[in-house]
Amino acid sequence: MPVPTLLLILCVALTKTSDQTDSHMASSKKFPDLKKCKFRELKIYSSTEWLADNKKKYRQVFDRWETSYVYAELSFYNKLFDKEEWEVEVELKCFSLRKGKKELCTLPFHRKVSKYDNIVYIREGWGNKSEGVFWKKGTYCWEAYIEGEKVTSKYFYIEDAGKDALKIGNPYIQLHSFRLYEGPYDDVMEDNRVYYKKFEGSGTRYIYAEILLKNTHFDKSWQCELFVKFLNDAKEIKGQVVRLQKIERKDDYLKISAGWGSNVKGSWRKDKYTCELVFMDQLMGAIPFEVGERFEEGTPAVYIPDRHSPVYFSPTEELAESFEELMERLDALVGLTEIKEKVRDHAKYIQFLQLRKELGYEEKESINVHSVFIGNPGTGKTTVAKMMGRLYRKMGLLSRGHVHVVDRVDLVGEYIGQTGPKVKGAIEKARGGVLFIDEAYSLVRSAEDSKDFGREVIEILVKEMSDGAGDLAVIVAGYPEEMTKFLNSNPGIKSRFKHHFEFSDYLPQELSKIAEYACKEMEVKFTPESKAKLDEIIVNAYRDRDRTFGNARFVYDLVEKAKVNLGLRVMGLESPETLDKEILETVEKYDVDKIDFKPKQELPNIPIDEELLNKGIAELNHLIGLEKVKEQIIEHVRLVRYYKETSRDVLNSFFLHTVLIGNPGTGKTTVARILTKIYKALGILERGHMVETDRQGLVAGFVGQTATKTAEKIDSAIGGVLFIDEAYSLTQKSNSGNDFGDEAIQTILKRMEDKRGRFFVFVAGYPDNMEAFMKANPGLSSRFDKMLKFEDYSSSELLKIALQMFEEKGIVPSPDAEEHLSNYFQFLYEYRDKYFGNARTVRQVVTEAIKNQNLRLAAMTLDERENISSNVLLIEDVGEFKLETSSLLFNNKKGIGFRRGGD
Repeated sequence: MPVPTLLLILCVALTKTSDQTDSHMASSKKFPDLKKCKFRELKIYSSTEWLADNKKKYRQVFDRWETSYVYAELSFYNKLFDKEEWEVEVELKCFSLRKGKKELCTLPFHRKVSKYDNIVYIREGWGNKSEGVFWKKGTYCWEAYIEGEKVTSKYFYIEDAGKDALKIGNPYIQLHSFRLYEGPYDDVMEDNRVYYKKFEGSGTRYIYAEILLKNTHFDKSWQCELFVKFLNDAKEIKGQVVRLQKIERKDDYLKISAGWGSNVKGSWRKDKYTCELVFMDQLMGAIPFEVGERFEEGTPAVYIPDRHSPVYFSPTEELAESFEELMERLDALVGLTEIKEKVRDHAKYIQFLQLRKELGYEEKESINVHSVFIGNPGTGKTTVAKMMGRLYRKMGLLSRGHVHVVDRVDLVGEYIGQTGPKVKGAIEKARGGVLFIDEAYSLVRSAEDSKDFGREVIEILVKEMSDGAGDLAVIVAGYPEEMTKFLNSNPGIKSRFKHHFEFSDYLPQELSKIAEYACKEMEVKFTPESKAKLDEIIVNAYRDRDRTFGNARFVYDLVEKAKVNLGLRVMGLESPETLDKEILETVEKYDVDKIDFKPKQELPNIPIDEELLNKGIAELNHLIGLEKVKEQIIEHVRLVRYYKETSRDVLNSFFLHTVLIGNPGTGKTTVARILTKIYKALGILERGHMVETDRQGLVAGFVGQTATKTAEKIDSAIGGVLFIDEAYSLTQKSNSGNDFGDEAIQTILKRMEDKRGRFFVFVAGYPDNMEAFMKANPGLSSRFDKMLKFEDYSSSELLKIALQMFEEKGIVPSPDAEEHLSNYFQFLYEYRDKYFGNARTVRQVVTEAIKNQNLRLAAMTLDERENISSNVLLIEDVGEFKLETSSLLFNNKKGIGFRRGGD
């Protein structure tokens, strides 16, 4: 064999390496200096052709007879970019993994890195200039080292289909199907895929290519590398997905899906695109498609090199099933005796109508295939819907028979004009099969609510089922009582659904059989004792069930939890990897006993932070007035401290949700912040932050949005306090009559119970309004066990607050000015009403007085200012605050509003 030769290429981004380097960088180092570089990527290629942007044709799978050299491209970031030059020692090693790990080459070199290069590329190749001589079929690996330390490795594969095989065609795979569909990031189940020729720009997330390939290199296992490229009309690459998959000898076909896009609809602009499939640098096929105004189903044309006309692949059909085989599959389902009988009778009647039609009878109405499924969760509704889709297809009533599952979120828009397109899009995706609407009753929420867009969904469905394009079966599902209301919500909807199927809860013995089926799927076995215990749990759950009972879902969850406990027990044994297979799959009674249905959420046990507590209490005591509020809080601190010292459960002994009642400016928000800090110091709040909000931050403008908006606000307050200012506004009806505030209250109450001890709610407002608020919902008064009442500040307290504010600004009132302010605050206090601003009014007075003082000083010359004190407030600065009722904004004479006594 000819001796392998070395081909070395060193490329550095942006410019050539400078010949000069700093003297202190000249010496090489034994270990990599992480301050100088950061590994970026290691790629592999064989073609020496240059592409745009300093790139190569990167691959991992190569045909032996087309490969001479295989190159490794190492790139790293220069952290000293634009600072200084430095030197680096790099090694690239290649290994064969065909029979153990055998080193093929070690390629060391010493290079200078210019300060002008932000990315450094090093490319080296190994092999022989003659194709097919050096490389043999097998697995290989390049490893990269910087300053003696391994930074990464990359595998590549050499395949061999014969010396001249690629010259006469593709000896590895043949293209059998190439189609496009739309879906979310996590793809779409094959049964639910809808294939399109055109896509709707506003409704498209990811565009997927589904590719079916026939394995023609079936005598050996081999690695298949496919490139799926999405190009726009200008042939610019929008995205590329690479699929590397091992194909075994037994694999006749390979089916892959690869998509590009975003989970946010509208990421695809209106344009013409092409999806290309590339294998070993050869184009296998291309699908032109368009993103425009609407979806258009169909099989697209596929353009294949060397063919003059496009190819239209037939859809890959499922294995043909006879009517009897479909019925046998239905009968194999556990339970559902009445459903099976009803479906069979329904199918026979359809056959009867079809027979009459063949004999010339004219039926006035078309065969109705729309159904109502009533039942609790986990009773087999979706499974039977899929069966009926296949049944209708077999009987010629549907062209495809797939099931497209949707709920309210998939159909109802948030704003006017959004619902219609969403519903029509769902209908088109289901066309040819079944549109299965789960929890359909949620489309009707309130008979009086004109803004509920769910009603628009119903109207569109009625029209579609009446005179639509057909080739569609609609199945609506939900709880019995709610579905009755749903069917009565629209005069036309009830008449369109002729078939009603009631799914009863599974019996305990049926649930036990379902458990056995779940065991087979999860590949576990129960001992007689553990199975008896599982059946006991099932029976008890069946006896205590309500309409939310999960039925089959509940049983699957039980088996899965038992399997988890089995795994935890096994991994706790010594040397679990040496255990017998029997031990790894056998669920013992101990594993079932450990199943916890309602695990108690452990709350953090945080010790009291004395320093923070003293700081919070000091802030509280620093406040002027509020003596009763301070006394209540200090008493509560003592009580909590006592409970913690005696190891009693504080969070389950008190709700600690608090009502703060008082007129404006009485310090409610300030005290709430201090109280939050005190709760954090006591260890009863994990984070100790306060999220402030009001009606606007909780209530949305449309049905269904308020609960989500409120829940998000609560989530942000977990570990702290949710402070709702003017909380009474949640119980006040809006002008449109929509009571979305009540939805916010219900959400808050539920989360207060579900997340007990995880956060506290403080509600604040004016006395009269808050009394009405607490009476508006029976759950409110029982949840809030603390009430802090904030009285109006006395006239002397108002003066103290003003003097404190002046002090903070560095202003000292003269005795005359202070006396005038004292008289003025006495006057305001005497004539106050329920709208009196308390400390807010004081702040306005202080701000205005300081402004007057500044204007007085501004009117003086520099010489005049030198002879006076600039921080003294004079009587003339507060002269505008007159003790006259005519100066009050709302009071024209003494006695208007709430007259109260003096200090």
